[in-house]
Amino acid sequence: MSQSKKEMMNRALSAMTMNIGKAGVNDNVIEEIKRQLKANEIVKLKFAKNIAKNKDDYIADIVQKTRSKLIDVRGNVAVIYKKKP
Repeated sequence: MSQSKKEMMNRALSAMTMNIGKAGVNDNVIEEIKRQLKANEIVKLKFAKNIAKNKDDYIADIVQKTRSKLIDVRGNVAVIYKKKP
């Protein structure tokens, strides 16, 4: 694991966690993720068990719409990053 990825994962331990529920991802969820990324750079997304089978599609959609980078996925939790402007 590269030094920067280790550093990101350490920062992710204290990052804001957003729960993605059974409703999935909609425009309001995307806007909230954008706000959190702007404030914190790193956001953890925790997917509800009943939508976890589709999480890869949701993650791809979120990363594309927020212009962020996927750092890691473990179980039903994804960590994304976007550098502050």
